[in-house]
Amino acid sequence: MSARWCSVLLLALFTLFSPGVSVKREGFKTCDQSGFCKRNRAYADAASSLASSWKSPYRLLPESIKFQNGRLDGVVVKDIIPDGSSIRLPLTITFLKSGVARVTLDEEKRMKGEIELRHGSQARKERYNEAASWAIVGGLEVSIDTSMKEEKENGVIRVAYGPSGSFEAIVHYKPFSIDFKRDGETQIQFNDRGFMNVEHWRPKKEKADTETEGESAEDESTWWDESFGGNTDSKPRGPESVALDVTFPGYEHVFGIPEHTGPLALKETRDVFEYELDSPMTLYGAIPFMQAHRKGSTVGVFWLNAAETWVDITRSKSSTNPLSLGITGKTTTQTHWFSEAGLLDVFVFLGPTPKDIIKTYTGLTGLSQLPPEFSIGYHQCRWNYITDQDVRDVDRKFDRHQIPYDVIWLDLEYTDDRKYFTWDPHTFTDPEGMQNELAKRRRKLVVLIDPHIKNVANFHIVDELKSKGIAIRNKDGNIYEGWCWPGSSHWVDCFNPEAITWWIGLFKYDAFKGSTPNLFVWNDMNEPSVFNGPETTSPKDNLHYGNWENRDLHNINGMTFVNATYHALLERKKGEIRRPFVLTRSFYAGSQRTGALWTGDNLSNWDHLAASIPMCLSLSISGYSFVGADVGGFFGNPSKELLTRWYQVGTFYPFFRAHAHIDTARREPYLAGEPYTGIITQAIRLRYQLLPAWYTAFHEASVEGTPILRPQYYMFPDDEKGFAIDDQFYVGSTGLLAKPVTGEGVDRVEIHLADPETYYDYFDFTIYRGPGKVSISAPLDKIPLLAQAGHIIPRRDRPRRSSGLMKLDPITLLVVLDGALKAEGSLYLDDGETFDYQQGAYIHRRFSMDEKTLRSSDMRPTAGGGPKTANYLKTIKDVRIERVILVGAPGAWSAKDEVTVFEEQDGGGAKRHGGEWKSKLLYHPAGNGKAAWAVVRDPGVGVGREWRMDFS
Repeated sequence: MSARWCSVLLLALFTLFSPGVSVKREGFKTCDQSGFCKRNRAYADAASSLASSWKSPYRLLPESIKFQNGRLDGVVVKDIIPDGSSIRLPLTITFLKSGVARVTLDEEKRMKGEIELRHGSQARKERYNEAASWAIVGGLEVSIDTSMKEEKENGVIRVAYGPSGSFEAIVHYKPFSIDFKRDGETQIQFNDRGFMNVEHWRPKKEKADTETEGESAEDESTWWDESFGGNTDSKPRGPESVALDVTFPGYEHVFGIPEHTGPLALKETRDVFEYELDSPMTLYGAIPFMQAHRKGSTVGVFWLNAAETWVDITRSKSSTNPLSLGITGKTTTQTHWFSEAGLLDVFVFLGPTPKDIIKTYTGLTGLSQLPPEFSIGYHQCRWNYITDQDVRDVDRKFDRHQIPYDVIWLDLEYTDDRKYFTWDPHTFTDPEGMQNELAKRRRKLVVLIDPHIKNVANFHIVDELKSKGIAIRNKDGNIYEGWCWPGSSHWVDCFNPEAITWWIGLFKYDAFKGSTPNLFVWNDMNEPSVFNGPETTSPKDNLHYGNWENRDLHNINGMTFVNATYHALLERKKGEIRRPFVLTRSFYAGSQRTGALWTGDNLSNWDHLAASIPMCLSLSISGYSFVGADVGGFFGNPSKELLTRWYQVGTFYPFFRAHAHIDTARREPYLAGEPYTGIITQAIRLRYQLLPAWYTAFHEASVEGTPILRPQYYMFPDDEKGFAIDDQFYVGSTGLLAKPVTGEGVDRVEIHLADPETYYDYFDFTIYRGPGKVSISAPLDKIPLLAQAGHIIPRRDRPRRSSGLMKLDPITLLVVLDGALKAEGSLYLDDGETFDYQQGAYIHRRFSMDEKTLRSSDMRPTAGGGPKTANYLKTIKDVRIERVILVGAPGAWSAKDEVTVFEEQDGGGAKRHGGEWKSKLLYHPAGNGKAAWAVVRDPGVGVGREWRMDFS
């Protein structure tokens, strides 16, 4: 099965023109139908069949090597047999301060422009070299603490780098290959199987001439043009793919390379079937970042290439001495990466922990956006709410049933004849009044705006798109016309800086009539999706800004569109800067910087519910935490049990949105009827209760790169039993461990506990202890959710209509004590809307409990904060700690009825203004398998102040 995460071919597996849900697999290429894929697999098969007699035709010229200031430069040559000619491939290996090694291979003739294009093409002659300018935002500082040693007698170069020189790259001359070591042990190997292949430029010759080139044995049928589904790709540069085998010796488990619908731990894929056929779920994006994990070690690679890419995964097991009883062989994971075009550009991460790998990767591609706080609440969406009165009616019914929500969404039909930046004059007659009504309860509106612009007369936006020359062009250099939802359409080319400037202007309030500060944006179909295009997307030989072909940069296209929308929402009125919220379907490495994504058009069935968890986990460990799946399933009508269980899963998606197809029955939570409506309401309220913990987790992701949803292997990297578990997860650093029910009729689940720590049922404090599996009752109204001892979880217990109405509500602390009566946690708060936190307008508190004292201390890196700290502290001066709940309270506390509270004297307090006082303590004894717990009632301390509570 080929992990084909390129959105070129994974962007619309559902039938697009009817409400049916069958997958049109025949509309998308298999590897055998994709020329470069078939060629590279054949190349690998030929190398494998020859085994040790195979000699890779790539060698590094010793005389070309230069090493200075952490960078090794040289030339790899590809020998053409039998005519003796060779192709020069400039090599650069850069050793970064972060401990990452970057290996880049280019093609000299194309760098110099010494090739000829066919068909009079305007396309660039170089290999695409701008992917890094979109995906990489930091971490490229070169390390000078490196050293090189050349061993000519062994035909290798050794470069020591990384922390204390503990990493080593061993570069072999002939055949060219690289071994990456940590502490003397090989972790990653490049080209050890000899599958490296750089398809160099060559002129097209008649068959008689071609036979003398030495490559006549190859199938040339897809070198010069390629037809599929009635479309022909002109391929003006001929064959140009790049490929490399990457081996992880001793590593059985590999993770990452989203988006795919398989398990978190990637399966063997070669010669089975493509990932898109593993499930009918659509796949829309690519993060070519893979981690390999074993007990005590995690390593990874990032394949920086924006073209269509396939990854084959196989495993081999070393033989063992049959007399060595109890000793098993070592499993090695072998991967084969191949992209249709572009550079060979690979980053190598040597860990050694999952946290190290992900932090370093996000140091390169960027940290997650700290989103506006409303966006981590609940979102209500369907295709379509049909009028502005319909929107108001849904809004009122949520209030009538006391169900909180933050955002209501409008799909395509709000527009005037599917022209974006307009409103249907018959059904949305008062868009500003509708948004103002939502704003009364601090709620927001999100509208759909896609990259295809309706091609129709008297539409000023398409007229400007044409006149400014900022649309995607066809292979002849003329504006490209295709079909999407509006019918005939043109596509904005957001690789063009002028297009971004124009796009930003369209969102100004005086340009987008009827929009208000309460409106945010959903970018769909941004792969781009083209109904009449090859494989339902833009032709590969279409041209973008700079005359790069679509084949060169397709996987980045959606990212550029969201980038433009993000910057458009930053400042829609001069001087009024707010955090944007943008939802995207298409994504690439680095897209986490600008917004949320959802996993695409799923089905209302149990399999798709279950698949959503490993999909979100895979994205989370790949740097993209703000993710979720459509609650309830987009296509079809879920049973009430399925809908209820999906909300119980959805309350743990970082992006929590219900969505449905236009032909499905309405399914707002209040329509389910009892007991379902009540159970769904409780699931949504759980999300709002834990918003302080969720927002703190989002903040941590935005500064540390840590995933919000954390799989077992990340939390317990030495627990081999947990490496493949992907149906349970931890939420941030809270210690909350969730395993929502994803099966029909299931009323009991088993949770794997990796550590000997005590865990408590979040709702009733039932005690569970690890390590091992524990069985938990899970009737329909119960979410299996455990709290790990040793953590302090901040929450807000007062139910409100939206997150905006909770901003000044008091905080409850859930203190889950371990055996030593210790626990730790944190709370991050800011205004949730602006960027003032960058100037100190926030609080970040550490809560710590030892045997006798609970404390609050400042976590801000700078004492005193910044220029906006004081004003922010004034706005929250009355926000207090309302309750402290202590789970696992010792029996000695049963005789206590109060605790002593101390608060700092200076500044404003919550109810009191510093000093010392007593607060009531109520003790609840253990019983029936449940822990003892205690409550400190209304201690009255300010949430942003220094304080302590004495339990001695």
